[in-house]
Amino acid sequence: MTEDRRLPIEEAAQLVGRGGVLAYPTESCFGLGCDPTNRAAVERILALKGRSAGRGLILIGGAWQDLAPYMAPLPDAAYRRLEVAWPGPVTFLVPPSEAVPDWVRGHHAKVALRWTAHPHAARLCRAFGGAVVSTSANREGEPALRTAESVLAELGDGIDGCMIGRIGMRVRPSAILDALSGERFR
Repeated sequence: MTEDRRLPIEEAAQLVGRGGVLAYPTESCFGLGCDPTNRAAVERILALKGRSAGRGLILIGGAWQDLAPYMAPLPDAAYRRLEVAWPGPVTFLVPPSEAVPDWVRGHHAKVALRWTAHPHAARLCRAFGGAVVSTSANREGEPALRTAESVLAELGDGIDGCMIGRIGMRVRPSAILDALSGERFR
């Protein structure tokens, strides 16, 4: 992939809408994303990473309305956990709605959702009009890639574009909590 494949947010969102696979900046690294309802795009990401489909994927949104369609109704205590942590670098495992495709959830009974506070990732979701898949830009077992240059060098042939922007200041990936119990998994 050449340097001219770096896309501003609006073009990146259009690429996702057309079924493309996009690298984009998140809180701690570049992520790989696509339309979660597009099975072929999700399968391309899994193949590029060498990741098992059974592990499931995170969906990020730039606003509550991006994520709400993917959640089953929650008890008040779970909503309070979300309200305290979101937007921010916390991924919650929640009971899925009927809208969650099996290829996103994997072999899990819950779906992983994060309302991102990263400005570029949040703007991508708003421009796309909903949640996008979010998984670290790397091959399984390798370190997450933190620059557009490294993404283009390592994964450029497997992606359709790389969004212009910088990652956040976090060194570690988002925490993962169960919305119902509060149990921490990462």
